[in-house]
Amino acid sequence: MTDTGSVHRANRLLAALAHDDFEHLRPHLAVVDLIQNEPVFDGGRPAEHVWFPHEGVISIVATDSEGGAVEVATVGREGMTGIAQVLGSDTMSSDAMVQVAGRGSRMDAGAFRAAIEASPALRQQMLRYVLAVLTQVSQNAACNQLHPINTRCARWLLTTHDRVTGDTYVLTQEYLAMMLGVTRPSVSAAAASLQKAGLIRYSRGVITVLDRAGLEAASCECYRIIEEEFVRLRGPT
Repeated sequence: MTDTGSVHRANRLLAALAHDDFEHLRPHLAVVDLIQNEPVFDGGRPAEHVWFPHEGVISIVATDSEGGAVEVATVGREGMTGIAQVLGSDTMSSDAMVQVAGRGSRMDAGAFRAAIEASPALRQQMLRYVLAVLTQVSQNAACNQLHPINTRCARWLLTTHDRVTGDTYVLTQEYLAMMLGVTRPSVSAAAASLQKAGLIRYSRGVITVLDRAGLEAASCECYRIIEEEFVRLRGPT
């Protein structure tokens, strides 16, 4: 393996690991591109790999029999896909796909399971991450029911901004509608409102964050609750 440990530690979950715990994973990690629309795993099927993004966004998506979809969790540089592996299963009920392109570290799912079985400390750190994800999922569910589309849209744009390099990223209305579980006209109206306020520029599927502080002020409290929980449970990187 030619990749150095410092490259993999662009992922904050990996960066927070103690040296010995990281060494259980490092020999099996490879740097890969995250390609937009690429499936990461299919719900109900064994996952072949776990992914630790450096930049970009992987979305965990719940679907129904009619093809409807809504995002239930977002994975970026703060974490990993494959929390079922930590809990002793090789499958998830939801699908996962790359929402925003980037790069990350990937390793064989079997090697990951062997590593957490070999290191109780590593397993404990990964379980703390699972708890943070459960907080995100439950907060997302509450947010979708309780908060208006404009504040939810601002929160998701902030979440994505945290996980990419720079202020501009590709995000179509179709994808944003799926992430928020609303119609494209609703997304268009919400984005237009944020753009009119001077917080973002949105043109042909490209988002540019113009006023980060203003976007935070426009977001609901769910953004802060989720981000603070990830930091608390992960510890310093």
